[in-house]
Amino acid sequence: KLDEVNTVVLDEADEMLNMGFLDSIEEILSHVPEDHKTLLFSATMPADILKIAKHYMRDYEEIVVGTRNEGSENVRHIYYMVNARDKYLALKRVVDNSPGIYAIVFCRTRRDTQEIADNLIKDGYNAEALHGDLSQQQRDIVMKKFRDRVVTILVATDVAARGLDVSDLTHVINYGLPEDTAVYNHRSGRTGRAGKKGVSVAIIHSREKGRLREIERIIGKTFEHLEVPTPEHIIEKQLYNLADRLEKVKVNEEGIAKYLPGISRKLEWLSEEDLIKRVISMEFNRLLDYYKDAPKIDFIDAKPERDRKRKGEKKGPAHERPADDREKDRRTAARGMERVYVNVGKRDGFFAGNLIEALNKLVQGKRVDVGRIDLLPAYTLFDVSKKDARKVVGALTGADFFGKRLHSEIADKDRDYSRLSDKKKKSKSKQ
Repeated sequence: KLDEVNTVVLDEADEMLNMGFLDSIEEILSHVPEDHKTLLFSATMPADILKIAKHYMRDYEEIVVGTRNEGSENVRHIYYMVNARDKYLALKRVVDNSPGIYAIVFCRTRRDTQEIADNLIKDGYNAEALHGDLSQQQRDIVMKKFRDRVVTILVATDVAARGLDVSDLTHVINYGLPEDTAVYNHRSGRTGRAGKKGVSVAIIHSREKGRLREIERIIGKTFEHLEVPTPEHIIEKQLYNLADRLEKVKVNEEGIAKYLPGISRKLEWLSEEDLIKRVISMEFNRLLDYYKDAPKIDFIDAKPERDRKRKGEKKGPAHERPADDREKDRRTAARGMERVYVNVGKRDGFFAGNLIEALNKLVQGKRVDVGRIDLLPAYTLFDVSKKDARKVVGALTGADFFGKRLHSEIADKDRDYSRLSDKKKKSKSKQ
């Protein structure tokens, strides 16, 4: 019974409304007296949240704690440019190059989050995943292990990491950049707190360079471009870190006194050099074996189109191609999947959460498995299994998204949807 409610408080308002709770919230608000106070709290302030404020509030006031889009003075911003296929290898090298790392790795999807965490665990790192598919009990267990530093690398989605109270993070690692600059600012602000230094790392490929520059412009910070650490550099850094820890370790003279004579007799045949070698090998055999023949990770940048034409070269991988070729790649589905077009994009306030919400609400029967999603300003392309494609197109076509009538179709590899959207936009503006 909500007829006597006088105040409604909605925490994490942007994520609650973007990630599939809109219907539930509207149902609650429909039973609340019209004359009530509404408070919306949000860690970020994208354009979507202002639409929400206008829709649900009268004469609203916006209160900002701190300075909007201001990056922490104690955070160093670094980026590594790599080929998309080398992102995971680069992540491991960043971690290995940071002895004593205590970090959150941010991923865009639940699937990426779980996959990367699983791979890190398999490769011997103290890592765990945190995402929306975990039960509350599983989440509590993961967070206790992370706070106790049993786990030192937490791989998380932005939504799952909201509200985490964790201090002394050394690094925030962006496994790719978020769509919204405010989200990057919120991520990076989790390190460098209480006067301590922190590092925000972005591992990106060439198509994210423009977004990186936009983030720089808005937060007023310049990212340092570093080369991915080489095996030699990583091993040297780790060995010196071990030497430093040995030098500074607190020795319990009284506690070990009775054991020293026996241990000394056991090891007296070893020279000082042999003893040091064995200590190092015990600590670093995995690292030394892994990096023994490891190559340098190089980024092969795109060649200018005029050079390619002059030399008669064939097209290279997707990240090396000109914009027209990359646009065609977006219209190509993964194996076993079908590419679907829908006529709303970021400019309409349409993001991945809105797509998932629409599919869950409109498509009847078993939940649709969604693959790669490409969010463009005026439209969206996404992969679904071939058996679900026609059903998805039929469900989305004719539906309403905040007053805009949706149109969906199986994506045509030869159709330029960006130009189609531009034509529609110009036609509408003339009218």
